[in-house]
Amino acid sequence: MNATRFQAITARYPHLRIALVGDVCLDRYLEIDPAKQEISIETGLPVHNVVRVRSQPGAAGTILNNLVALGIGTIYPVSFCGEDGEGFELRRALEMKAGVRLDYFLQAADRRTFTYCKPLVMEPGRPPRELSRLDSKNWTPTPAALQDRLIAIVRALTGRVDAIILMDQVDTPETGVVTARLLDAVRDLAHARPSLFIIADSRRSLRGFPPVCFKMNAAELAAFTGTPHVLTLEEIQFHAAQLARTNGRPVFVSLAERGLLGASPDGAVEHQPALPVRGEIDIVGAGDAVTANLTAAMAAGATLGEALTLANAAASVVIHQLGTTGTASVRQIAELMGGLEARPHVGPRTAS
Repeated sequence: MNATRFQAITARYPHLRIALVGDVCLDRYLEIDPAKQEISIETGLPVHNVVRVRSQPGAAGTILNNLVALGIGTIYPVSFCGEDGEGFELRRALEMKAGVRLDYFLQAADRRTFTYCKPLVMEPGRPPRELSRLDSKNWTPTPAALQDRLIAIVRALTGRVDAIILMDQVDTPETGVVTARLLDAVRDLAHARPSLFIIADSRRSLRGFPPVCFKMNAAELAAFTGTPHVLTLEEIQFHAAQLARTNGRPVFVSLAERGLLGASPDGAVEHQPALPVRGEIDIVGAGDAVTANLTAAMAAGATLGEALTLANAAASVVIHQLGTTGTASVRQIAELMGGLEARPHVGPRTAS
């Protein structure tokens, strides 16, 4: 990719409108100073003293953070939180993000705010060390009335956005935003607007999803195809191409240290090896950075190969950010790719 194409694609980012439909959670980091450890008088157990609390959007919110870092003009998170303290923290964190509109981010008294609470031991001169997480989730089906509201929002937004991201983050089916009923609505919308870029990702499986653009990792592709062993690169290429032809939409597969692969409906497959590691890495959030960059690039008119190049570079930026779920900006991507940014990039704007 040359500087002219890089600039042509990324210059469109401030004008894009992207809907993020999925499970936005609260990532709460508790930074612990081990030098201040005490013993509880009451229980005799160690006391981990928290000296700093950081909160940011997580799960689908990690994709949102990357869209913000890219300077996407308008981002509509379509999700919900509870009427609780975690929900207050999450909304406040979202409100501080440039370009994010909370018109369709709902609050529900009968839902808890999905929260990942991550204790981190902070030792001088050493990377943060994460202790066991303390998570809060919903274990009952999403109420029908809340599903109705989410489906109506997705239908209303379809004609107003350049791309839609579906992110299913929950472990228990039907307890989050992306339910079977919402997927049926997306199926109808994808049929009615075949030119709209819609990409789906799920931590459980994309089985049952409508034929939109699929993004998955190699293990998820193997499970999707019913393959009982680790897929070779040739098998990944075959299955991705076959799935892209079946869906009539591109398929993207993240391959960890092997890079990224994309297949188009016409049978073309492109594989880009991962960029070299430049020190200690933390892979948390890399997949979400890939999803955000693929979406932004494709919505901005990039080819499949160009989108892979940008997403591959973004993932490399993110994995070198330790102790947090990182993001990659246009400038960081340009610097990694050898200064491809031909002139200053227009920064994020807040939609009116």
